[in-house]
Amino acid sequence: MIELMRSNDAVLISFVDALLNEADIPHFVADVHMSILDGSIGVLPRRVMVDGERIDQARRILREAELGHELS
Repeated sequence: MIELMRSNDAVLISFVDALLNEADIPHFVADVHMSILDGSIGVLPRRVMVDGERIDQARRILREAELGHELS
């Protein structure tokens, strides 16, 4: 798995998750439960991890959604 992006913005992560689900790209959101450590204040970013064989397609989808600036 390769990191596609990381963000503290839960809405952005949810949107990217929906885009990747719609495109049927295998992925997972890492560090979702890290808020336990930071007291739920959102200091620790979540990472969207994508299967290495589909990373180029995932990056293209984010660029098409005008989220290219969010890519790792």
